[in-house]
Amino acid sequence: MTLVLRPAQPTDAGATGAILAQFQDDTAWMPRLYSGAETIGFCGEMIDRGWVTVAVRGACAIGFIARDEQEVCALYVAGFAQGSGVGRCLLDDAKTRVDRLWLRVFQANTGAQMFYVRAGFDAVVYGGEVGGEVGGAHKHGVDNAENLPEMTYVWQRKGGV
Repeated sequence: MTLVLRPAQPTDAGATGAILAQFQDDTAWMPRLYSGAETIGFCGEMIDRGWVTVAVRGACAIGFIARDEQEVCALYVAGFAQGSGVGRCLLDDAKTRVDRLWLRVFQANTGAQMFYVRAGFDAVVYGGEVGGEVGGAHKHGVDNAENLPEMTYVWQRKGGV
């Protein structure tokens, strides 16, 4: 079946919330801070703001990206669809819309770090320097609800400002 990317609709909050909740449940280092209903509500808020693009195969949403201008706020793919190019399609679509993207990744999420490096992102090191290796950035403080260290990654279109 063909993968279709489209702007999320309010009715996609349940599917996107389920994808996010499944990631939290399947990831040993990720604390589960919110109920399923709260996770759906969070996804609904991002959808209402116009931030979310969903990847749909058949009638099933299998991944989503939430982007606030240049910031990638979330990128998740259903477990059964990981490794099939869905995340890369969502990210490549976002790259067509802006000249620069940035995001934060939990330091423990080495798989995501490798994904972003392969997609052309560089790890940002304090002091403004940029490094391209996984683990090359200094960890940020733990100023997130999960209380986990994060790393920042940036992608810049060649020739972009």
